[in-house]
Amino acid sequence: MSRVAIHADADAQAPAEQVFAVLTDWPRHDEWMPFTKARGGHGVGAELEGWTGVGPLGFTDTMVITDWRPGRRVAVRHTGRLVRGEAFFEVTPLPGGGSRIRWAECLDLPLGPLGRAGWLAAGPVIGAFMGLGLRRLARVSSRT
Repeated sequence: MSRVAIHADADAQAPAEQVFAVLTDWPRHDEWMPFTKARGGHGVGAELEGWTGVGPLGFTDTMVITDWRPGRRVAVRHTGRLVRGEAFFEVTPLPGGGSRIRWAECLDLPLGPLGRAGWLAAGPVIGAFMGLGLRRLARVSSRT
C-alpha cells in the first residue's frame, strides 16, 4: 500500500477560536467545503461521517477523532473502505487577531501501483479543493 501526504493553508481575518468553532460545527461543513456534508461529535474518540459527492454519486468517509485541542487542533483517523489514513486541521493565531488554517492529510492509497497512478491525476485536484475549502472557511469564519 502506498502512502501520500498533501496539505493546504489559508489565512483568516477571524481569531483562531472563531475559525475553529466554524470548522468543527459539522452541519455547517457544506458552507465552506464544496460537495461535502458532515456530522458527528466532538472530542477524542467521537465519530464523524462525511459524504462527498454530487447528487446520488459520491462516497461516505468515516472517521474517529484522535486529537482535540479546543480552538486549535482536531485530528482524525479515516476508517472507511475508500479513505484510510490520518488528517488534521490546525488553527494558529496570527499577530493582529487573524489566524492561519492548515489542513493536512496522510492517506493510504489502495490498489498498489494503480492507486499511485490515480493519485498523480487526482492529487492536484484534491489539493485545489482543499485550498478552496480553506479560503471559503476563512471567509465564512470572518462573517460569523
